[in-house]
Amino acid sequence: MKSLTAIAISGGVDSLTAAYLLKQAGEPLIGVHFLTGYEDQACSTNVLKRQIAGIADQLGIPVEIMDCTAAFQTLVVDYFIKSYRMGLTPNPCLVCNPAIKFGTMFAQARQLGATRLATGHYARIFRDTANGLHLLRGFDDAKDQSYFLARLTRKQLAHAVFPLGQMSKTETQALARANSLRPVSRKESQDVCFIHARTYGEFLEQQGLPVQPGPIVDIQGNVVGEHKGLHLFTVGQRRGINCPAPHPYYVVKIDPGRNQLTVGTQKDLSTERCRVEGINWIQAPPADALQVHTRVRYRHKAALSTLVPLGAQAQAADVFFHVPQKALTPGQGAVFYLGDEVLGGGWIAP
Repeated sequence: MKSLTAIAISGGVDSLTAAYLLKQAGEPLIGVHFLTGYEDQACSTNVLKRQIAGIADQLGIPVEIMDCTAAFQTLVVDYFIKSYRMGLTPNPCLVCNPAIKFGTMFAQARQLGATRLATGHYARIFRDTANGLHLLRGFDDAKDQSYFLARLTRKQLAHAVFPLGQMSKTETQALARANSLRPVSRKESQDVCFIHARTYGEFLEQQGLPVQPGPIVDIQGNVVGEHKGLHLFTVGQRRGINCPAPHPYYVVKIDPGRNQLTVGTQKDLSTERCRVEGINWIQAPPADALQVHTRVRYRHKAALSTLVPLGAQAQAADVFFHVPQKALTPGQGAVFYLGDEVLGGGWIAP
């Protein structure tokens, strides 16, 4: 008898199609939809329940609504706010996947008898002849989401299923149309699902982050203006600086200790190296320097680099880029690839 698989249902075309594929393969399924506490206020509880019931009817499987609001607040939203307080630019999806989807939600699904968790991510898992696990890029380069899964542990990956890994987005959409799958949400999943129509600044201020104006300086230390709060900026940003200059200014550095924003020209954004901390290694950490490709944000094309591990456990590493990279942003994830394989990922240090 096959074991029960839980499929994470967001309401979008990807999760519906992933569920459809698993059901067609004869997998015993239960759908799971988790609540964050930050659902769209225009969508009442009754509306949500009707939408989930409609998805269950389409797929012919039960779909359970799981309350993850407390964990989501503590592990994702509080992390998001704390990062901005520290002058960092957080990446909530890199935290949510291991902590909520494959953490809190899967723990609840296991209580219902599920032994695996499937999602609509475009990524692949490969088991070698020794039953070792490998996380690989999705087949569709334009949609590959392996970056967001780089902080899953080996134990979590052992229970993960990614049915869309071999498909392109176009193929997914065509399959959904051919089988009359009707997503509740027509929008693509957003990086920060709890922001909705607000700006980051508005959200952070509503969450109690104090607004503290301070100096804007150029890279020589000359004061060139005043900012309205460091939480409104990220490294590489151009808009909102509002300081007259012969050439456009870009944010080069955020210094929360001095409440100071440093700006420069586009060439000042280029750097040849960064330190990555808090690394989660999916494979054993390298003992020596290793040539890899490093991806420093989701839409970044992974760049050829040399990774130099630090310490016996290599929980930190220095990364030397073969070609200087622009706008390396403290707080964002850096993910290391060897060919198509994700070796691991950590956080870019200030």
